[in-house]
Amino acid sequence: MQIKFKTSIMHLEDLPLDVGYASERVHVKDTNNTVHSLGGQNGKTQLILTTPVIDEMFTQELKKIEEILPKGGEYEVTASIIVANNYHKNPGLEGFDFLIDSDEEFGDYYGVRLRGEPYNNEFAKALILISKDGAIFYDEFVDDIDKEFNSDTLMRKIYAAQTCYTGKGCH
Repeated sequence: MQIKFKTSIMHLEDLPLDVGYASERVHVKDTNNTVHSLGGQNGKTQLILTTPVIDEMFTQELKKIEEILPKGGEYEVTASIIVANNYHKNPGLEGFDFLIDSDEEFGDYYGVRLRGEPYNNEFAKALILISKDGAIFYDEFVDDIDKEFNSDTLMRKIYAAQTCYTGKGCH
């Protein structure tokens, strides 16, 4: 997959996991070096966002996404921003955990690592929605880093992921 930023063209290093495949539990760290587990079946809907750059435009987009996320109760969605390295600054949004793939486990398994300049070895601008049973329910890889995610589709997919889950394995 090619990813554009202004006049540059980059590509994904590996193929991303397809929708329907089981997600892998991976370990990432926060800014205090505390290890967190993401992916896999944990009984919660998980939203994972990656980006090669955290700027004001991306932060505003995250705020819009934060507004549509269910909070608390049976339909809570845990949300995380994962970056490739510790050069990135935490945008400090209450609804998102800010995590760093310091061991390169997440980027390698989920196929989000970019090759090519200007963001070589950073992560693509992507979102991955993992259902309560640990399956990848929806993903979106933005083909132009300046484009926003489709929040209308994301909202529908979150609802679908939560209402189809039976707690009995495959849905």
